[in-house]
Amino acid sequence: MNVLVIGNGGREHTILLALKKSRRVEKLYCMKGNAGTAEIAENVGVDYMNIEAVKKFAEEHPEIDYYVVAPDDPLALGLVDELEAMGKRCFGPRKNAAIIESSKAFSKDLMKKYNIPTAEAQTFDSYDKALQYVREKGAPIVLKADGLALGKGVLVCETLKQAEEGLKEIMLDKSFGAAGNVVLVEEYLKGLKYNPGEEVSVLAFTDGKTIVPMITSCDHKRASDGDRGLNTGGMGTFSPCPFWTKELEQEVLKTIMIPTMNAMNAEGRTFKGCLYFGLMRTDKGMKVVEYNSRFGDPETQVVLPMLKTDLMDIFEAVTDERLADIKIEWEDGACVCVVLASGGYPLSYVKGKEINIGDIGDVTVIHAGTARKDGKLVTNGGRVLGVVAKGKNVEEARRKAYSAVHKIEWDGMFYRTDIGVKYREG
Repeated sequence: MNVLVIGNGGREHTILLALKKSRRVEKLYCMKGNAGTAEIAENVGVDYMNIEAVKKFAEEHPEIDYYVVAPDDPLALGLVDELEAMGKRCFGPRKNAAIIESSKAFSKDLMKKYNIPTAEAQTFDSYDKALQYVREKGAPIVLKADGLALGKGVLVCETLKQAEEGLKEIMLDKSFGAAGNVVLVEEYLKGLKYNPGEEVSVLAFTDGKTIVPMITSCDHKRASDGDRGLNTGGMGTFSPCPFWTKELEQEVLKTIMIPTMNAMNAEGRTFKGCLYFGLMRTDKGMKVVEYNSRFGDPETQVVLPMLKTDLMDIFEAVTDERLADIKIEWEDGACVCVVLASGGYPLSYVKGKEINIGDIGDVTVIHAGTARKDGKLVTNGGRVLGVVAKGKNVEEARRKAYSAVHKIEWDGMFYRTDIGVKYREG
């Protein structure tokens, strides 16, 4: 088969590396890709946010058998719908199902309607009414821009002053653009032992009939060590989550995952693809923090490297609604991803810095914001590389990852030094 993966970040590079292992995949394409994807796939210079341009490319390339739509924005625009209408086989939800991520107001209403455990929240399209509500509730409190905001549209406000400033930033200053036209003001969830709480990301394959959770991962969202600094798209991940058990998985399947799949079916919005559950363990049980309608980034970078089953087999089983027939198996051990970012990220940063990578052994470098310029590897984004290492446990994996990090450099490179130690007691 010839397979095209849509997207140009670390998630897409990771998906391509997994598909490269498939006995059934002959040639890989990536739209638009980066310097890393170019080493294993043919990069296609088409803007995937231009639906008509993607359709034109698909018409002109009948040799491509399968499309994987990986990022949230084209899913929200309905790219899967358009490709399927042309008779193309795809992995990814249709537009009416991708709304579970593209509108936080929709997903919150869905959870309320179907009694899926989540934080209490109110939705506002009026700044004045939102401000009044925030002042009534006090802090700590969480503000969420309703729409897509590159993983950055969530503000955890520890004081009332922060909440008032955050609300102005989202609704009046439009820091996240139109995503902030509507805002969710949400209860601050506190975990059992740790502050700000025990969070876990669980990605799941689903064909609308069956839902199969993947191995767990934990994301580090803040820019600086100790979960300080600005929110980012993710500065690193590790797998597995230290507090996850088989018993907890069964509880989450019963109270959250299967009810979510069934709720989407009941709403006429059957979800087929990768459904991402951002969860927190609280004194009142597991609760949904957020849904994503696709593979997470950088969660994918520590999940898919541990997959033993042929990813192409899983993708097609989802497309054909026969996921129940597939046995999905995972490697034992742990995996850690340390994100290397451009100085200034997640705010402004300079592109075009030359990257030097030394001898890193069996550690994998995942490309995100990279390009080739005059034959040299250069930075081309905020999150530039992901350094991914496996080990018997998280400690071994993180030692290997950081050993490799020290052999990579460019002007202004920065990273967190505490990936994988998020839930240590004390």
